Amino acid sequence: MKIQNFFKVALAAFIFLSANLAFAQMEKTKMVGGAEMYPSKNIVANAVNSADHTTLVAAVKAAGLVETLQGKGPFTVFAPDNMAFDKLPSGTVETLLKPENKATLQGVLTYHVVAGKMGSKEIAAAIKKGDGKAVLTTVQGGKLTAWMKGKDLYITDENGGQSKVTIADVWQSNGVIHSVDTVVLPKM
Repeated sequence: MKIQNFFKVALAAFIFLSANLAFAQMEKTKMVGGAEMYPSKNIVANAVNSADHTTLVAAVKAAGLVETLQGKGPFTVFAPDNMAFDKLPSGTVETLLKPENKATLQGVLTYHVVAGKMGSKEIAAAIKKGDGKAVLTTVQGGKLTAWMKGKDLYITDENGGQSKVTIADVWQSNGVIHSVDTVVLPKM
């Protein structure tokens, strides 16, 4: 009797693991920072695995935005990679990560987020409809201007700073991430 129960449990475990593996293989993943990004996971659950976004993840944690970006959303995130943060003047990241600068850091990070789920096709359609530009309102309340140069998608901040989308359409359960090569900044 015990052997039969063992085989039932083993069979159930095998079926469960096989189903999970099959589901994972069915998901259309994208590689970012050396890690697969799963559409069934939320923004934070995927971002923590990207070796190219460790500075962004640290900033999101310091700003207290983890819970928000794990929420229902949907969000469109223009996610600066580590090299984007390296372009900032020396000491900027360290200063922003200080507890006394939490509100400023939150403003900078939420300036990279647009409410809704806008893939590159939707952004391109908005650009076409806007005669070459689409103005996006960020969660921070500022504006980003999206535009195309050939097939490349760019965003321009309120100060005239430009950032190129280097990896588009990284789908998440609660939105979409577009990796960018420059940190965009709101008017301060």
